[in-house]
Amino acid sequence: MVTPDATSGVLLAGDPVHFRKVRSSTDSVWLEGSTTAGKHVAVKVTLSEHLADLEASVAEPGTELRFQTGGAAPAYGLADHAVYQAKYEHAGGQSFNTDVTGFSDDAYLSGQGISRLVSNFVIYPKQQFAELLIDPTTKIVHTSASQIVQGVKHAPAKVHLYYFFGAPHAIYAQYLRVRREAGFKVEMPKYQAFGVGWEAFGALGWDTNTHTVSDSVDRYLQEGYPLKWMVIGSGFWPAEPETMHETTSFGYWDKAKYPDPKALIQHFRDKGLAVMLGLRITFIVGGPYSDEGVKHGYFLQENGQAKVYKGGWPRQPFYLLDAHNPAALNWYMDLVKKWQDYGINGWKEDFYGYAGYDLHDDKVDPTNDRLFAQKQLIIERNGYLSSNGDLHRINDFNFNQDQDRGPVNALALAYSGFPFVYPDIVGGTFGENHFRTARTPKMETYMMRNARWASLHASMGMGEPPWSFRKEVSDVMLASTQLHARIAPYLYSNARKANDDGFPWTMTPLPIAFPGDANAYGRENSSARGYEWMIGDAMLAVPLYGDDYATAITRDIYLPEGRWMDYDTGKVYEGRQTLKGFAMPSTKTPLFIGGSGVTLEEIDGQVRVCVYPIGNASTVQVTLPESDKPITIKVPAIQSLANIKVASSTGANIAARTDGHALTFVPQPGATYVLSGGR
Repeated sequence: MVTPDATSGVLLAGDPVHFRKVRSSTDSVWLEGSTTAGKHVAVKVTLSEHLADLEASVAEPGTELRFQTGGAAPAYGLADHAVYQAKYEHAGGQSFNTDVTGFSDDAYLSGQGISRLVSNFVIYPKQQFAELLIDPTTKIVHTSASQIVQGVKHAPAKVHLYYFFGAPHAIYAQYLRVRREAGFKVEMPKYQAFGVGWEAFGALGWDTNTHTVSDSVDRYLQEGYPLKWMVIGSGFWPAEPETMHETTSFGYWDKAKYPDPKALIQHFRDKGLAVMLGLRITFIVGGPYSDEGVKHGYFLQENGQAKVYKGGWPRQPFYLLDAHNPAALNWYMDLVKKWQDYGINGWKEDFYGYAGYDLHDDKVDPTNDRLFAQKQLIIERNGYLSSNGDLHRINDFNFNQDQDRGPVNALALAYSGFPFVYPDIVGGTFGENHFRTARTPKMETYMMRNARWASLHASMGMGEPPWSFRKEVSDVMLASTQLHARIAPYLYSNARKANDDGFPWTMTPLPIAFPGDANAYGRENSSARGYEWMIGDAMLAVPLYGDDYATAITRDIYLPEGRWMDYDTGKVYEGRQTLKGFAMPSTKTPLFIGGSGVTLEEIDGQVRVCVYPIGNASTVQVTLPESDKPITIKVPAIQSLANIKVASSTGANIAARTDGHALTFVPQPGATYVLSGGR
């Protein structure tokens, strides 16, 4: 799978380590090593079918430790860091690429560039292995065709490095297990988060108040947008004094702008929406709770004193919650309750702008753990290895940015074990003055393409009002949200599978879904712009996206093995071919159906099993959003919808109908259904 390093497998303080075997058992070997400089490390290697666990015990904690092998390519993973260093040795000047071959960082830590959601897991699907060194402090990560390195800058007493082996399904199952065993929670998201959302910052910027928020959200609902959650992310705190200008002004609302916040929140909850606020761990110096936090030692310290930080937000100097201090965490949760008492039941976690400090990658994980345990809805933005939110948000994504960054960022999160991707607000943040908001043809094309791309993720959020654009544009934006709402049950059914086995079922990049297919590689970059992924086994997302969005009208679409049906036209194509110059107008649904051909979709207010006639015999399990009892569907190799009958396992006939190009029926939790006919 990978060759030994040319010089040494382990470096301690920069020097090669020479090992001798101390003892061994059927599955483990104990080694003792030393360098010529007299430094010592012991390593226990434990082997199982798909995993090698290397536990290093460093005699002198604080020493730099590196594990090295020969190289391999292509390489995928690294979460946000995949777009932090944009050019790698293989890329030939390409700006963005999910293949991180050539990545090199001796100070791998959150806060660099846009990196906040962090994983140093790297997978090599062609060679069928992956690796991960678990440590939330400053790490060392290199991956190239000639050498692979993972290490830690200042080793604790014990360091765990894992090598994973086998097909991607086996690798991700072991990756999930070691994350959980190391204490990093991987949680099952809530279905409401997988619906369409609304964010005040995208719709209103800083101009939020009772009337602007209610007018915007109510208009969305009246226009037929299937909203399930909303975020009042900015401007809800008192205007004076400035020390209140933060999401940690717990319980304080601007009385002029929000005279009756309980009534406002209840208004939206009565409409079935989760109502969320922004939330951070930053406390402005002089703010309403900061003196109490300093007095009791609840903030991160330096030389025995609460350390004062300066960052991107808030604009004033601030303290940082010491979330790993149990007393501090309890205090913080008591403060959060001040918002919850108003009816708030979710949070957009959004600490950023801390690049100047070597903060641990898991600085926010304890707060998200506690909020999730309270069944709060969470949009997660910071964390190390944990999936302790309902959604994994990519960094702020705007009209004025390179549009290849977004899809690469989203796919990199999926490779890294964060597949519940939320690709940020459709259109971006118009109120921040980052770009001109004139309704140019380019702007309008952007809104349509961005909405189409967003609709195929675990969730999508609306902002800038669609009705402020031409009807053609708003029609595409509405259709995109309606498509997302339709396939949300299938996305969520696959989220259950991902939570069970670690495989990124809700967003599976093609090199992971089809590791043996050479044509699946080398396309997720700003040259080919083949940003495709699987949703479950039956949906292939093929959005036309990237920095050519304003001019491109066709894409080369690769269809993997199997048979694939165009979601709009019903035309079936054989797999293992590239559809050259395939027409992709902004009005087209960028989706193919393949694999088993069985999905779960919401149609006319009902969640229905959908069976598409693509000629594959299969037995499929799906799960309804409100149940954890799997439904089993047994399908013959049907090639048409003619004369298909659906029977339950008891032999009773089930009412079915044709919706679009699928046969559909309403299932019951835990039931088994057998189809016949259709030849």
